[in-house]
Amino acid sequence: MRRIVYILVFLLFQGILAQQGRMIIPSELSKDLISRMQEMGSKLTADNIYSPNKTSLNDAVIQFNGGCTGEIVSPEGLILTNHHCGYAAIQSHSTFEHNYIKDGFWSKSFEEELPNPGMYVSFVRKIEDVTERVLTGIDKDADTRQKQAIIQKNINRLKKSLPKQDWQDIQIKSFFNGNSYYAFTVENYKDIRLVAAPPSSIGKFGADTDNWMWPRHSGDFSIFRIYADKNNRPAEYSPDNVPYQTDAYFKISLKPKKAGDFFLIYGFPGRTKEYLPAVAVQQKVEIINPARIKTRKTVLDIMKSYMSKNDTIKLQYTAKYARIANYWKKWIGENQGIKGSGAIEKKKNFESYFLSQVKTKKMDPEYLNIFDKFDKLYQQNRDIELARNYFIEIFYLNNDLLKRAFYLYNLKQTYRQKAKGDFDKLQKKYAEQLAGSFTNYNTDVDKAIFIALMNLYAKNMPDKYQNTSLKSDNIDILAGNIYQNSVLNNQKALKKLLKKGPKKFIEIINKDTGYTFAETFINDYYQKIAPDYQNIRSKINSFQKIYMKGIQQTLNNRPVYPDANGTLRISYGVIKGYEPRDAVYYYPISHVKGIIEKYIPGDYEFDVSQKLIELYKNKDYKPYSNTGEMPVDFLGTAHTTGGNSGSPAINSEGELIGINFDRVWEGTMSDLYYDQKICRNIMVDINYVLLVIDKIGNDKRLIDEMILIK
Repeated sequence: MRRIVYILVFLLFQGILAQQGRMIIPSELSKDLISRMQEMGSKLTADNIYSPNKTSLNDAVIQFNGGCTGEIVSPEGLILTNHHCGYAAIQSHSTFEHNYIKDGFWSKSFEEELPNPGMYVSFVRKIEDVTERVLTGIDKDADTRQKQAIIQKNINRLKKSLPKQDWQDIQIKSFFNGNSYYAFTVENYKDIRLVAAPPSSIGKFGADTDNWMWPRHSGDFSIFRIYADKNNRPAEYSPDNVPYQTDAYFKISLKPKKAGDFFLIYGFPGRTKEYLPAVAVQQKVEIINPARIKTRKTVLDIMKSYMSKNDTIKLQYTAKYARIANYWKKWIGENQGIKGSGAIEKKKNFESYFLSQVKTKKMDPEYLNIFDKFDKLYQQNRDIELARNYFIEIFYLNNDLLKRAFYLYNLKQTYRQKAKGDFDKLQKKYAEQLAGSFTNYNTDVDKAIFIALMNLYAKNMPDKYQNTSLKSDNIDILAGNIYQNSVLNNQKALKKLLKKGPKKFIEIINKDTGYTFAETFINDYYQKIAPDYQNIRSKINSFQKIYMKGIQQTLNNRPVYPDANGTLRISYGVIKGYEPRDAVYYYPISHVKGIIEKYIPGDYEFDVSQKLIELYKNKDYKPYSNTGEMPVDFLGTAHTTGGNSGSPAINSEGELIGINFDRVWEGTMSDLYYDQKICRNIMVDINYVLLVIDKIGNDKRLIDEMILIK
């Protein structure tokens, strides 16, 4: 009977891995994977998807500005990505006279395309498994620090010795918690120009309310172009640069979509942690996430109360509210998903199976007590993790005055390290950033947040890390003194301070009420919390590496796919709706009709372009839809996460059908556990993108530049 149970658990977990483990390194596409995709409708071969020797889909996918993904859609380096990925660039070019955020931007020639200093895109030209070469020379009995030193030495040597062109870089990344290493040959292009963007009523339709939700109706796209030197090589911005020339670009399919259609996502997913033990996920769900949710709700409630009473404050704090609410909402959904899917219990079941296999196969005895060690370590980790998260949320992320203190603290430490040149550079940089922090700032709001967060800190910070100088009964008085007298709340005084020499600068901040208050907490963090955190994480990580190796051995060399780590991956699935709860079913495709149903004139989230209203009334959608209905967004079963924003959604022929931009709320736990029943990625339909470019932007030259498959 026990054997039957373990077999069932094994098969269950294999099914889970088959779904959740599909963040595949493109160079590792096996015949089995290709066959599985072809059974689902794909006509692509492994060489179609990735080839280091000839043109493949891989060469049309770029990492956009280090944090998103994009795709090339023309022979002249035209890029599609998300509106929210290009938002900062769009905003930087906006003025009162030309508000490109509100009204959109549509260049009509190469000359009108706008440069973006500091922006870059990255191609991955080759991927190579270098595990043996990175791990060579390591003594099994050496301690963690010694092993890491040898690994780093091997990596540094490989970066110099692996073949590459002069304009290329070598990046070496760890996989499977340090059990494997891969080298990536990368090209960075640094002249990237803004070509077009829809108005925010399209690109950001639904904003905060619809974030992480379905149904969505967002035209979340923007358009850029890569420029290169006369040899088509990477170059810094120059008016002499020309559009990048390439044979690798996506043709665009106008074919209508339907449930069950195969698609593939190609991109740069950020971070997942799917192989954590049950105790780690349980701690996150029961201890850490609730603390973070509570902290952010405290801030959001205060902001909302002020924003509801004052339109000026509403305008000032809309973007901040959205930033803070983004992960607050995500963590709530993550907790609900973990509990609703039974993920913790399923992980515990697999752990029982794992131990049975260790005994049956007479594997290394170090695996037998791995979960006892995890239990002890995560018990020790509880207060450390809580303290770290409370500090980061309160002192670094959610209060403007305290964030300014961090800038000044960094300047002070830089000078103490006798790096006057670095101090001067940082001072200039911080002067600009701190000036900007007053643009959308209200003293009353920030003070109210400060008081609430200090009370929360005093009541909830674990005893070992509590700052004894903070007393709940004097926080109001303390706040009044700081906000009245500190340079941190005085734009003119702060600007003046950041022009002082280092000695005078330190003399002034050492007497400032706000800075000296914050510094004691920052010192506590760096002297107490951070060292304890690094120590416990080092131990946890060493056992996670052992556990990961054991998982691979336990599953009989069946494919186990590595967690996302910001490197190039593919994921695949089908267009499919889902049932989030009893008697509720979400269809997989939304339409312009839904935009009109949500329309609230003048609302910053749900206003609608008058041109789009006219298109809806006249059903003027051809040639992008011939049915009288215009699709907007669609759902799929691919596994995505942060970093997949802007990823191309590719059909069975290798043609572009959409742009990935989000996940559904019920499935945000997919970073920890993927459940194929409710985890869905959200994509904007490429037909809707083309409709907006053509009939709202009137930018026919861009339509003509792309290859449309009708």
